[in-house]
This record gives sequence, structure tokens and C-alpha cells, in this order.
Amino acid sequence: MKRKVVATLLSACMAASLMAGCGQSSGSTAASDGASAQTSTAGTSESASGDPLDADGDGAVDNPEDVVVDENKLVLWSLFAGGDGEYFDSLIEDYNSKNPPKQVQSILAATMADDYYTKLQTAVVAKSGPDIGISHASKLPEFVDQGVVEPLNDYLDELGVDITTMYPQANLDAVTFDGQIYAIPLDTHAEILWYNTDILEKAGVPINEDGTLNISSWDDFKAILDQCKAVMGEGQSVISLPSASDDPYRVWWATYFQMGGTPLVSDDGTQVTMDKDIAVQAADFVRSLYEDGYAAEGITDHQKFFQGGNAAFMFGGTWCVGAFTSTEGLNVGCMSWPQLFGQPASWADSHTLILPVSADRTEEETLAAVQFMVGASTDEGLIWAQSGQIPAAKSVNESEEFLSMPLRQNYVSTLEDAVMPTKNPHFFAMKAGMIESLDALWAGTTDAAGAIDSLYAVLESNLS
Repeated sequence: MKRKVVATLLSACMAASLMAGCGQSSGSTAASDGASAQTSTAGTSESASGDPLDADGDGAVDNPEDVVVDENKLVLWSLFAGGDGEYFDSLIEDYNSKNPPKQVQSILAATMADDYYTKLQTAVVAKSGPDIGISHASKLPEFVDQGVVEPLNDYLDELGVDITTMYPQANLDAVTFDGQIYAIPLDTHAEILWYNTDILEKAGVPINEDGTLNISSWDDFKAILDQCKAVMGEGQSVISLPSASDDPYRVWWATYFQMGGTPLVSDDGTQVTMDKDIAVQAADFVRSLYEDGYAAEGITDHQKFFQGGNAAFMFGGTWCVGAFTSTEGLNVGCMSWPQLFGQPASWADSHTLILPVSADRTEEETLAAVQFMVGASTDEGLIWAQSGQIPAAKSVNESEEFLSMPLRQNYVSTLEDAVMPTKNPHFFAMKAGMIESLDALWAGTTDAAGAIDSLYAVLESNLS
């Protein structure tokens, strides 16, 4: 099985460092979007020369290709830091303890997705990349297009592994290109609705026995927001929502698809297919949350704001479970993104395990790497599920062990209606421009029509 890198990879990699917002932005977990990091213990921070590699003090190394590695182990580059990093390290430790064909050594290559991806792409070109890597499903089309990753079909066949029934169809679709599987799904991480149960009880909002709320329309939700608004004090906000970056964009995304929006671009990436009228309506709706006083202006870290007990609601990720449930004095509930408009929909992405192109990895090592990737997703899936992510493997996300974890039953249904990012090799560039266009609306420097015109132009400029 020959490995090859397309000729455009080098130039594309050089350009990657120049593109604004190639990675995910702040306001989310380090595992998905680069929040604050803690030191990972799975690797080493010393080069062969003995020089320190961790210049930033966040646990990530500046030059992961120079880290001293055990030649008998597979090398994995990770972007999981903080609490996510601890769970991922535990996953690897548990896997290694089972006497696999090859153990795995993890190196925290970066804590921000864009930095991580630039390092990985550059290393593949320089033939100094890892044996195993992490990729968001939204980044995978670019990796496939550039020849950064190998297809897995032949290796899976040799191992006797058929993944076609092991994962939800949305996860399989996200990693399949022209019939070839290019990654093993690890999880789905989605935006859900968080709420402070103390504030809701104070406002007289009924909470179901399972901890969810009766919301089936915008009118239902608005009535609840108004009840909470009446009991909020100074310095508080009904909804914790920043006025820039990923999170209001994700609210717009969910709203657009709930209103019946069409895919943003065609499957072949040659034309914009977004419904501009619906996109404007969705943008107007999100802006109204600020204008009508439900989301206070000036919130920067909406997770910390909510965690401090300052908001009744937060549109936020599944990855917040650990932080919120361990915060003393904070009583929370959550549910899948509520259906406010015509059809259920929510924003989601997925972490996947990839096989970067490598000239040095032997056939034996490659098979061992793929075996780890499958095992990490399935046999070790419950360990990763402790992070709050929804495990991709059906054997895990349908298990009693997973569903008995706090709050998981309240949001696992998001797998049924989550809308994954556009499957396009230019999505990251598109996303950065889309967020910038919408940020102008949240800031009040343009109207919804102007913001969507700008967003549309971004999509057009990034077509194949």
C-alpha cells in the first residue's frame, strides 16, 4: 500500500499559516476549540539535545517533531489539553496496559486547533509527522484534499474490522470520501442548552423529572426567558452569550437549519446553495437576543460567566459537563438544543483519529496504529465519554454505562438532528470569514442583510 502526498500540499501548508482563523476559536473546550490548557503527562518536553521545548508553559511543545520518543511506541500528536487532556491520557494509559501490538506515546503538539493543524501539515511535508493524529471532522476534507492522511479501508480489511455498522451514519459520512474511509470517529461534540436550575426555580419555571424543560417552539422558550428576566439582578444576563466568535455563529447555524435552510454549498463544492432569505431571518433572530435584552452585551467568556451563576441559560457545548458539574454551588441542567422553529437541528462537529502520511512507518506499525484508533473509539470509549463528549461508537453511546453518567441522557439525542459542518476542503477558511461577517452584525456595524451578503461573498470566494 503505497503512500503519497499530493503536489499541492507544500504550498497549501505554507498558506495555512497565513489564513485567518484556520482553527477553531476560543469559547470552547481545548479538545474542540482551544480553551485554557493544563499540562499533559503523556509525552516528554525535552528534545534529544536536552533543550526545553515547552516555551509557552501550557503543556504543549513548540516542536513536537523534536520530542524524545520511545522507538518501540507509536507516536500520537494531540491537541487535547485541560480536563480533556487528562481523560485522553487516561485512555492511552488504559490501552497501553492491555499489551497491544504497539503501545502509544502521546505528545501535546498545540492547544489551539489552528496551531496544531499548521504543525501537523508542515510535519507531514517534512516527513517528520506522527504515526497517529487528531482531526476535527470539519478539517478532514482539507486533509484529504491535500494528501495529508491515508485511507484506512485496506488496513481495516486486513484487521477484519467493518466500521460501517459501528457508528451513526452522520459520523461515517463525515469521514468517507469517494468510498474511502479516512478517519475513525471518536466522538460528536455539540451545542446544547444549559440552564441554572436555581434561577429557573426562583422564576417559577417548571423542570421535568428528568431535568429537561418543555420547549417546543420559540414562543415556549421566550415565555421562559421572560420569566427568568424578571428575577435577574444587576450584572446578570438571562442568556450567557458572547457577542463575537464561534458561539453566536453556532446559534445562527442551528437557527438557520431549524428554519429550513439548505446546505451552504453544493456537495461538489462548486456553487453556493445557501438560502439567503432564511440566512437573514436566522441572523435577525440571533441579533434580537441582544436587542431584546436576553443576552447582555459585553460577555467575553460565556462559560465562566454561566459557571459563576450569573445567567439562567447558556448555549454551550457538551464538553462543559465536567466543569459545570464539579463547580461548588452551581446547580445545572441541560438538554439537546431545543426545537424553536420548523425542524430540529443543532451545530456539531466531531473529533476523529487519523493516519498521517508517513514514509517511515512500517506496515506492522500502520496496522497497529489503526488497531489503536478503532480501540480508542470503542474499547476505551467510556473513558473518553467522561469528558462530556458523546462517544461516536454505538456500542458506547447506547450503553447503560454511558447513559448512567450525569446528564448524558439529556443530550445524547442530539446525535439524531445535529448538522455537521459543510464537507468542503475550504470549510475552515469559509468559517473564519462567516464568523467575521456575522460579528459585524452582533456588534451593530451592519444589518442582517449586509452581514449575510458578506457571508455569501465569503462562501463564493472559497469555492473549488
